[in-house]
Amino acid sequence: MGRSDENSVGLIGSTNLQGGGGKIMPAAKTGPTRRALSAINKNINEPPSYPYAVNNKRSLSERNAICNKPPPHRPVTRKFAAQLAGDKPQIKEEETKKPDSVPSEEAEDFNEPMFVQHTQAMMEEIEMEDADEDKEEEEGVINIDACDEMNPLAVVEYINDIYDFFKKSEELSCVPPNYMDNQQDLNERMRGILIDWLIEVHYKFELMEETLYLTVSVIDRFLAVHQIVRKKLQLVGVTALLLACKYEEVSVPVVDDLILISDKAYTRREVLDMEKLMANTLQFNFSLPTAYVFMRRFLKAAQSDKKLEVLSFFIIELCLVEYEMLEYTPSKLAASAIYTARCTLNGFEEWSKTCEFHTGYKEEELLECARKMVGFHQKAGTGKLTGVHRKYNTSKFSYAARTEPAGFLL
Repeated sequence: MGRSDENSVGLIGSTNLQGGGGKIMPAAKTGPTRRALSAINKNINEPPSYPYAVNNKRSLSERNAICNKPPPHRPVTRKFAAQLAGDKPQIKEEETKKPDSVPSEEAEDFNEPMFVQHTQAMMEEIEMEDADEDKEEEEGVINIDACDEMNPLAVVEYINDIYDFFKKSEELSCVPPNYMDNQQDLNERMRGILIDWLIEVHYKFELMEETLYLTVSVIDRFLAVHQIVRKKLQLVGVTALLLACKYEEVSVPVVDDLILISDKAYTRREVLDMEKLMANTLQFNFSLPTAYVFMRRFLKAAQSDKKLEVLSFFIIELCLVEYEMLEYTPSKLAASAIYTARCTLNGFEEWSKTCEFHTGYKEEELLECARKMVGFHQKAGTGKLTGVHRKYNTSKFSYAARTEPAGFLL
């Protein structure tokens, strides 16, 4: 075999088989073969004509030189780093120098990508908001959400927007304060008896507080647009409680339990038919804010303790029974109840800048409503409608009903 044949064997030796078997012979290790391969693949010794998307072997200083920027002070992805590197893999030293005619600040702004500029604008806006909050604290308004900044369930970033929306939409949950004039077989006294009884039922079933306020809202909104005879009024109350439980509760009372507490005055079919009628009349809208929604936020603004919280809820539940309190919006009822409770406990009128800021009501705007609440407090244990008084005259509610009313407000 000649020299050319030997070279051929060296190049294709990996495909030679011994005796037709499956064993592969290793390639011949010859000097000329390795030199020939290196001469063919020129890209090994020469830089590529385009930048790689990812180059793990490149040092940090080389990447900074390619980007024509100082070491980055914010994290960027490798994709952005490749884009910032430009089209040329190598840049001469004189090309990295900034022209004298362009100021350094303008050059940096020109070279910064759009997403970096947008981030800086957002950070400046956040700093301005923080400055506004600091100014509010200096004026006597406390940041009541500072303790919940690390709690994702408190949604601190959106809480003010949420309550601004509640304030705008609460008018939809209000009913005309004289809607009973349109009911031929009902009067305001019957409404009070129904709600006083439902408060006791709600307490016996150990339901959530939200359920009670939504139940009263559903009753008033339904009676404001639909004629009901007297013997069906209790059916309306039981069905409203059922609807509110389905919206608020995890474990909903069964229909048979509600029939039992109404002394079997109605059948299962009557309850389900009334449920369908009420849901269609209200267009399945059960998401309107009630006084309870504002109570939670306003109590936080008042930096309440357990005693103030229980007394505030006692006062506002007294208002649920009273037909004349329908003239006030849910937010005003909540603010007035907290104001009345603070005056009752402290013995003098008290309404801080923080409460005024978060409720949106000044002290003089609450006085009229607060005076009516004091009157309800004075006569809570008298008469026939004593369900709220009995509920809050227990150890579970710290005997809030025994608190001396703030008579000086009258």
